[in-house]
Amino acid sequence: MTEQQGAGRRVVSPAQTTASVRTRGLERPPRSRYAVIGSGWRSTVYLRLAHLLPEVFEATGVLTRRSESTERIDRDFGVRTHGTVEALLAADRPDFVVLSVPWPVTPELTRTLVAAGVPVLAETPPAPDLDGMRSLWADVGASGLVQVAEQYAFMPLHAARLALTREGLIGTPGSVQISSTHLYHVVAMMRAFLDVGREPTAVASRTFTAPLVDPITPQGWTHDLEQKRARTILSTIDFGGDRMGLYDFTDGQWWNPVRPDHLTVRGATGEIHDETVVRMLDATTPVTSRIERAATGIGMNYEGLDLTHLSFEGRPVFRNRFAGAALSDDDIGTAELLARTGAWARQEGPAPYPLADGMHDHHVGIAIEQAAETGEVVRTGEEPWTAG
Repeated sequence: MTEQQGAGRRVVSPAQTTASVRTRGLERPPRSRYAVIGSGWRSTVYLRLAHLLPEVFEATGVLTRRSESTERIDRDFGVRTHGTVEALLAADRPDFVVLSVPWPVTPELTRTLVAAGVPVLAETPPAPDLDGMRSLWADVGASGLVQVAEQYAFMPLHAARLALTREGLIGTPGSVQISSTHLYHVVAMMRAFLDVGREPTAVASRTFTAPLVDPITPQGWTHDLEQKRARTILSTIDFGGDRMGLYDFTDGQWWNPVRPDHLTVRGATGEIHDETVVRMLDATTPVTSRIERAATGIGMNYEGLDLTHLSFEGRPVFRNRFAGAALSDDDIGTAELLARTGAWARQEGPAPYPLADGMHDHHVGIAIEQAAETGEVVRTGEEPWTAG
C-alpha cells in the first residue's frame, strides 16, 4: 500500500520502524558478539536475534557437526559454521560463547571453553545432576567465566512485577506462587521476587493426576481434544526468614493454552496477581490497579506490531529496548540476557545470572522432584557454590 492508497496516512517500513523506535528515547544496548555451539531449536533463537537485531548482536559462528544443520544455518542466517571449538574461536573471537547442547555435553564444553579463557553462557541446567554440578564447580567455579542462560526474570511482565516489588509497592514480600514453567526456572524467579540468596531450603511435594487435553505440541497443533491423564506437581519451598514459594506445574504446561501462566507475589501491604495489583494507599484505603501493556500496530497505528512498554498507574515500569524487531516476550527476555551477558563479558556490567545461582536453583529443582517421588521433605544445604 502506497502513501496515497493509505489515504494520507504514513505507512512505516521495517527500517523506518526501527528509526521511529529510537525517537521514543530508547537506547539500544552496546553491540555484543557471540558464537553458538549447538544447532537445535534453542540455538536458532540466538541466531534469529542476531539476524533481526544486527546493530545489537552479531553471531560470529556456529559449531555443528551435522551437514543438514550447516546448510540450514547458512541458508537461514548466513552464519559461518565450524566443526571444532578451536576453529570456532580462531575464525573470529567472540565476546562470549553460548552453549546450547544436550545436558550431558554442557559440562565438558564448559570446561574446554574456560580452559581457553572464553566467557560462557550455558543453557540450563549447567550439569544434569548434583554430582555433575559438584565436579563442574570444582573445575571452573573459581574462574568467574560462566553464566547460565536464565531469561525469565527479564521477560516484560515478570520484569514489570519485579520492578514494582523492589520499589516496595506491596511491602516486604513473603510468598510467591508460580504456575508457569518448570523447576529451576521457577526457583530462580521465586528467589528474585523474595530477594533470597543461596540459603538452605526445605521442599515438600505432592503429585496429582487429572484429565487434560493436549491441543498443541512443539511440532504444532494436534487437532486432538481427547482427554489424557496429566500429572501436576505441587511443592512448597521454605526459603527461611518468613519467605516461601508455591510451585504448581502440570506436564506440558509450556505449550498448553488451557493452562496459562499465573504468578502471585504477596507482600505485607499488598499483592500482585498476574496483571492486578492490590495495595494499601493509606491506613484505611486498599486500592486495585493493573499493569497495562502498550503496543504498536493496533487499530490505526502503522508502526508494526510490537510491544513498547508496560505501565502502572500511568507510569512506565518496563520499556522494550528491542522494540522494532517484533519479538515475543520470551525473545525479549533472551535478548536482554544476551545484552547483559555481553556487557559482563566486556567488563562493562554485572553478571546477569552466575554459575553459582544456576547450580543452586537446579539443586532446589532436583529437590522438588525428589520430594515428589519420596513423599518426604527434602532439604538443600551448604554446597561449594552457596557461599557468598
